[in-house]
Amino acid sequence: MVAAAVAAVAVVPRARADAQAGALTGVVRDSTRGIGIAAADLRIEGTAFRAITDEQGHFRFAEGTATAATLLVRRLGFAPRSVAVSAAASLAPLEVTLAASAQQLAAVNVRAERLRYTGRLAGYYERLERRSIGQFITRGDLERERPSQITDMIQRTPGVNLLRGRPGALLVRMRGRDCSPLVWLDGAALSMGDVDLDAFSPQSLEGVEMYLGAASAPQRYQGARGKNECGTILLWSRGPDTEPRVRGGGVDPAELEALITSLGVFTAEQVDRPAVVDSVTLPQIEYPPALRASRTSGVVVTEFVVDTAGRVESAYVGVVSATDPLFASAVRGALASLRFQPALRRGRAVRQVVRLPFEFTAPTREASRD
Repeated sequence: MVAAAVAAVAVVPRARADAQAGALTGVVRDSTRGIGIAAADLRIEGTAFRAITDEQGHFRFAEGTATAATLLVRRLGFAPRSVAVSAAASLAPLEVTLAASAQQLAAVNVRAERLRYTGRLAGYYERLERRSIGQFITRGDLERERPSQITDMIQRTPGVNLLRGRPGALLVRMRGRDCSPLVWLDGAALSMGDVDLDAFSPQSLEGVEMYLGAASAPQRYQGARGKNECGTILLWSRGPDTEPRVRGGGVDPAELEALITSLGVFTAEQVDRPAVVDSVTLPQIEYPPALRASRTSGVVVTEFVVDTAGRVESAYVGVVSATDPLFASAVRGALASLRFQPALRRGRAVRQVVRLPFEFTAPTREASRD
């Protein structure tokens, strides 16, 4: 599973506003899917400097490490690579791709079935899915763009303008009107005057709805007579009901490598018959409501140990890569219910490291309207 050869890899510079002089930063991606790889181990050859990628595949070395050197990148299940780093590497982050060297099982497909939304965000998700009227800024938009303030995103909406108000505040105006829109937060109306939307951190918001006309806003949010003639903005905050469930930090790939080296666990290449998913007992995986409503597809690649009885060992479960933490959380919650035909080696059942992808397929716009 771990290739011995070390080869050169392409490094693609990308602009990044927060890159600091002397700091070596970047991202490690799967060469096939382009998804960030978690828990990749990076070391600067000949030094004690080391970094581990986060869940999105990003890494950062300390200040002063961006000098001419060789960066060694490795991760269980991928061919290791070496990257030539120039002294100017701190000017833009590095993008490193790793090629998978381990066998993967066929992907489990998770389709977005018709869902009845519940809870405080039910109305927002229903309107987001229909998108029949209004303009939306989704959580995915915010995480992809990473704006420093919410008005950076709002000003891109056709028909919306920003005016300079009191020092440090930007005022929103819709369709050229010289009056403030009605702003709601989690279903509660805020001040009837101007609201400083940049007082809300983009990372604290699950979504934003904007309605430019007096009659276009959902009836519940039209307010008293004439109060929303200047438009309506609905803000929805994040909370325990929107965040991925934390299920531990996952298995350390180095620990799995040690088990493989000691022959306590085998790879697919080391057994006579690899472990196979029992498709009859596939668990029901819930499509995250926020991602279904925004018609977002994605992929999660998991790794874990299957024991001799065909069960997933909870102590050895990890996520290699995921397009969204909500997808990863949904998969983690279902892994314990998976059943396998265990791997066989020399006629007996053995423990095996398994790499299993899950592909989430979002509904089309037409299907959402059915």
